[in-house]
Amino acid sequence: MVFRNADLPALFHRADSLAIARQGEAVGSTRAQLVLLVVGAALAAVPWRGELGGGLEAAGVLSAAAYAGVLLLTFSTSRRKAKSQWQLNRSAADFVKSMCWRYAVHGAPFDAESPDVDRVFTTRLEEQLQELRTVGWVLESPEGSLITPQMRQLRAKSFGVRKETYVRDRLIEQRNWYRRKQEVSRVATALWSSAFALLTLVALILGVLRAFSVTENTDAAGVLSAAAASGVAWSEFRRHQPMISAHALVEEKLKALHIEMESRLTEKQWSSVVYETERIVSPQYTEWLARHGS
Repeated sequence: MVFRNADLPALFHRADSLAIARQGEAVGSTRAQLVLLVVGAALAAVPWRGELGGGLEAAGVLSAAAYAGVLLLTFSTSRRKAKSQWQLNRSAADFVKSMCWRYAVHGAPFDAESPDVDRVFTTRLEEQLQELRTVGWVLESPEGSLITPQMRQLRAKSFGVRKETYVRDRLIEQRNWYRRKQEVSRVATALWSSAFALLTLVALILGVLRAFSVTENTDAAGVLSAAAASGVAWSEFRRHQPMISAHALVEEKLKALHIEMESRLTEKQWSSVVYETERIVSPQYTEWLARHGS
């Protein structure tokens, strides 16, 4: 049997799509702010002025417009709470997904011996989502059951089928996802570190030239410093470096659980191992690793 994201309830898809949209908004706004800061500094430093008449200079007007754009983007992003809504919707989507998997494959606390498992599932899901609403999550549950026919179908399968499906469609998928994220973060870290070093080196050379009175122009060094600072801010916002180690640790733990699941794991042990797997793949666990492992 195959169990994919398409088999999850409408609540997951709604929260997931909102998380993606708000992430794009938050990331795009931050990127635009940093670019505009560098553009504003560059326009203020260029020797060309471009007289517009009435004492106005084109370079100055464009530089001021760039800085004004930064302020407008800051205000707009703050008002729409794009970053917080991105994180809240991502937490909601991942929690729903995790609970659905645990229900479908008999993960704790939804094992075969659990009484009235449907009610327990719905109650626990709603309790956690209500906690998210208290901190600003605004999505209401869409119409439709929280338990899809595909979830019931997988839950009714034998232990062997549930185990095979979970290992293939959940655990291995997650291992591959964390491995891909590590590679993306490594490439981004190398790129931004190289750019920062290059910009700083050029600014250093210009500073040395000024120290020896070879040149009097300091505008270029200021622009390079602004560009380097923006690069550092962007790298910190994306958190590439701490995420490398966090994703590597999660992938290593999932590898150990994969080996355990492929060994002589009994059905009695199964529910607790699934619970542990879902705990490890939760965003909260990755965030904890990123904060304390960096």
